[in-house]
Amino acid sequence: MTEFSLDRRQMLGAAVTAAALVPAVAGAQSVIVGSAPAAAAPSIYNPVPLPFDPKTITGMSEKLLTSHHGNNYTGTVKRLGAIIGELGKLDLAKTPGFMLNGIKREELIAQNSVVFHEIYFSCIGAPNQPNTPLASAIERDFGSFAKWALEFSQMGKALAGGSGWVVLNWMERDKKLINGWANDHTMALVGGTPVLVMDMFEHAYAIDYGSKAAAYVDAFMATINWSAADKRFVKASA
Repeated sequence: MTEFSLDRRQMLGAAVTAAALVPAVAGAQSVIVGSAPAAAAPSIYNPVPLPFDPKTITGMSEKLLTSHHGNNYTGTVKRLGAIIGELGKLDLAKTPGFMLNGIKREELIAQNSVVFHEIYFSCIGAPNQPNTPLASAIERDFGSFAKWALEFSQMGKALAGGSGWVVLNWMERDKKLINGWANDHTMALVGGTPVLVMDMFEHAYAIDYGSKAAAYVDAFMATINWSAADKRFVKASA
């Protein structure tokens, strides 16, 4: 199962190649895609490579991780570029509202999916513990690290047979951490900065675990690398 349907892709037209994606925002992270020249302008619509060697991850196979990254995430990056391209073609003064809103909804879904996936992959690696600032905030806001982990993992297991994301958010308004549930890539908490993300769409685990989503959740929890989460938390809570 994937988080976007063929009907949406048909509505938006044929997917563009990476070389045809919208030019970039200065300073955005990029990688070379396909046969694109090394001097190509950086683009926020280029997929970010896996930050780990997929052969080294315990509990998730190389096949699962590379399929997830190469098919689902990279496909959504390309889809986002196609959506932006379609938006650029519109005569906004003449475009019916339902058409504009439909494309903007697809942009939201694709944009959030790209960001969630990039955070998700950044959370996987050699397992470790969060640094003191984040660890102290988790203990303060959840009572203990164990209570946070139990709530986070149980939220994931509750999505078995469904789809969605489990997200540890820093809430700027309340100056605290909170676990949030998101579905269809559109239900992120307002004012929340994702610190840690777990993908609960079936493509994240079905190759290895079939319908045993709970086993995948346990495997993910056992392979969390907090290094990128630490940096996100320090930046968000500064």
